[in-house]
Amino acid sequence: MTRSIRLGIVGAGRIVRAEHVPRFRAIPGVVLSAVANRTPASTRQAALDLGIERSFDDWEALVADPDVDAVLVGAWPYLHAPVSIAALEAGKHVLTEARMAATGADARAMLAASLARPDLVAMVVPASFSRWADATIRRLVAVGSIGRFHHVRVAWHSSGPDEPGDGWRWERRFSGENVMALGIVYEAMARWLGPSSAVTAVTRMEPRPGRGSSGDGPAIDVPDHVLATLEFPDDVTATIEMSARTQPVASNTALFFGSGGTLEVDFAGQGIRRAPVGGDWAAVDLHAADRAGWTAEIDFVASIREGRPVTLTDFATGAHYMAVVEAIDRSAASGTRQLVEEVR
Repeated sequence: MTRSIRLGIVGAGRIVRAEHVPRFRAIPGVVLSAVANRTPASTRQAALDLGIERSFDDWEALVADPDVDAVLVGAWPYLHAPVSIAALEAGKHVLTEARMAATGADARAMLAASLARPDLVAMVVPASFSRWADATIRRLVAVGSIGRFHHVRVAWHSSGPDEPGDGWRWERRFSGENVMALGIVYEAMARWLGPSSAVTAVTRMEPRPGRGSSGDGPAIDVPDHVLATLEFPDDVTATIEMSARTQPVASNTALFFGSGGTLEVDFAGQGIRRAPVGGDWAAVDLHAADRAGWTAEIDFVASIREGRPVTLTDFATGAHYMAVVEAIDRSAASGTRQLVEEVR
């Protein structure tokens, strides 16, 4: 018999509605049992729109409800730590949206709360943009297809502060140390390269008027341009250029440089090509078995029902990528190289 899981949702925004709700509803035995949104009015509307029977005027009441088995945290990052920690302390399994937390310190507190309850599943929605390529990248680097591997250059082009519905991403009070998709992109890089130990970064922010997400005056205070150099094991370095200033110009790509050639990964086009030193580009065949996609909801439910360990992405992995985001924030503020805090 399929074990029923009663899921409560804290924060029913665009991604929750478009991705998580239909995917959870497709899993037998998962019941969307409760919702709490930013305000009582938006909560009632979300319950009506999504066909969820019970709604709560505040997330604390939802988390404390004994008829909720697991909590999906879809709120903005500043709430991820308080909601996740309270849910774990109340005996609920937790799946939190990417951008694990507002700060590295918040992420470490979430990890500590999860380690105190090893009987519960604590998971972050993993970065999925590269899953079609992750296994192939690791294999090509491991077999020496570009010789001795030296460096990665990642270019990522973000939507800007004027994108409808995404105002919170540009307000530090809501997004914390997160800058655009920085933590999400780094999470994928760590799958290829291992953990980064130190960073050096520069950020820029174009002055512009802004209303803020609550319509209460100018509040845009998150950088729209980041240049970061990261240090990895085996004398490998990487650079990230992430910008809302270059968005219309090019695709999101990663270039892998080695002593014997270069790999280019086009994330939008889902293609990989290789060029030997002094040679021409040629497409790389992708093995069907290497491809993967979005399975967050399936993996979360399987971990609850079967005790399957979380691999993408457990709280330790999330806390590490938040430690890198934190170090980039410190480096940009101080103008100095920063060590990445070790996550325990």
